[in-house]
Amino acid sequence: MTASTRTLIVEKADTLFYEGGFEATSFADIAAVVGISRGNFYHHFKSKDDILDAVITRRIARTRDMLDAWQDQGDDPRQRILSFIRMLIANRAKIMAFGCPVGTLCSELAKLDHAAQGRAVDILGLFRDWLAGQFRELGAGARAEPLALHLLSWSQGVAVMASAYRDEAFIHSEVAGIENWLANLPELSPVP
Repeated sequence: MTASTRTLIVEKADTLFYEGGFEATSFADIAAVVGISRGNFYHHFKSKDDILDAVITRRIARTRDMLDAWQDQGDDPRQRILSFIRMLIANRAKIMAFGCPVGTLCSELAKLDHAAQGRAVDILGLFRDWLAGQFRELGAGARAEPLALHLLSWSQGVAVMASAYRDEAFIHSEVAGIENWLANLPELSPVP
């Protein structure tokens, strides 16, 4: 298989897993979207778990790239945190339709007691660690990780509720609330 065919399979599987769920997506579904026969598909991926592993690897790489881009956007950790928060607005249509791609995958794999659930949670860990780093730069010290987890869980809750209610105004209201919370956090000032 060429690298581009493999990439296409993983991209399409990623979309199908997000929009329809890992368990509900079959080899035939992925093969049909990619435009290859099931036999050809099995030649390249022996199991759906192999595809899931490739999808998680792709999501980890894309998350790292996004976090690196946010990190490079400037010296102000509050502004970088706002990039994370505003992701809810930037992706609101997909979030309202399907939820958060990371949160939904982690939840589904946990329900299935799937061996890959820990790797999927690693994506949330990337966000947690990056946010904790931003809070440390703001002078949060030992509070950095709890603040990061609070913000991460708040954003996941917004994604769940936005998907349940399909209410764009709710997303905007919650993002404004998170921005206000961040602006008014006591005892945070940038570390010199």
